[in-house]
Amino acid sequence: MSASHEMEIRVRYSETDSMGFLHHGNYFDYFEMGRTELFRAQGGNYREMEEKGYLLVVSRIECRYRRPARYDDVLTLRTTLSKVTGAKLEHDYELFLDGVSVAAAHSVIACVDREGNIQRMPAAMEHLGTETE
Repeated sequence: MSASHEMEIRVRYSETDSMGFLHHGNYFDYFEMGRTELFRAQGGNYREMEEKGYLLVVSRIECRYRRPARYDDVLTLRTTLSKVTGAKLEHDYELFLDGVSVAAAHSVIACVDREGNIQRMPAAMEHLGTETE
């Protein structure tokens, strides 16, 4: 089971700013797509987790923008689950255009209940990741 996943994303017109560049806020939507697809590829299902009362929330995210992306560019997003602890997941992201890095990011995702209280990751997620604590 892989701790990394790659996917292609075509920049849509509605995701660009008035200069024709991918708007900086939309990168975070792409990173969320990457996390979701990585989890799905590992056999996970967010909907089922949420139905059981486990919610994954972003507690920290940062992005380093390297080059602009534009409308109709086909980007490759690599999402890697870099660390799993009792109550959090850490992901690294790299977005490429023709093999050249466009942006790199890191996020910390916490597991909480519906009231926002920190929870241990469900047993079904214990197998994820490359490093555990």
